[in-house]
Amino acid sequence: MAEQYRLATEADAERLLAITYDAYATIRELELHWPAANADLALIQDNVRANDCYVLEVDGDIKATVTLSKGNELKGLTDLPFLKWFAVDPACQGQGLGGKLLDWVEQSVTERLQVSGVTLATAEKHPWLLPMYERRGYERFYAFDPGNGDGMMHLLRKTVHSGSLQTNPGA
Repeated sequence: MAEQYRLATEADAERLLAITYDAYATIRELELHWPAANADLALIQDNVRANDCYVLEVDGDIKATVTLSKGNELKGLTDLPFLKWFAVDPACQGQGLGGKLLDWVEQSVTERLQVSGVTLATAEKHPWLLPMYERRGYERFYAFDPGNGDGMMHLLRKTVHSGSLQTNPGA
């Protein structure tokens, strides 16, 4: 089983759309208003162009993806990088591939950007995402209700490097 971590290209968009759409079925069932849950090909292509969209390939086929936002969604709350659009091919869930991709991205991003950690967000009403991220070492640091029916959302951060790397005193 050959594994490769890399940045996605626009040529990957159709595969990314299939993985994201299938992986976000629970998000749609919960009627959460997450752009990735109802993404079309154009939105996936835009995500790949506008951000750092990472993939894990196994034997040449993309099995998992996560995006490092180049936007400033969390301005004023934290300067740490924000991860979004995490998805694993449902046929591969439970095999540890998503965890491997997150581990690799957390390490790579924090080392490249010289920051101590990363952040992400999830909804309290999702039945398993919040506990999953907390088991991975993420800690809640901010909660809010966006007022769109999603209920309480939580921002989480994970310290990947402690010590000499830049920290975020504002969070």
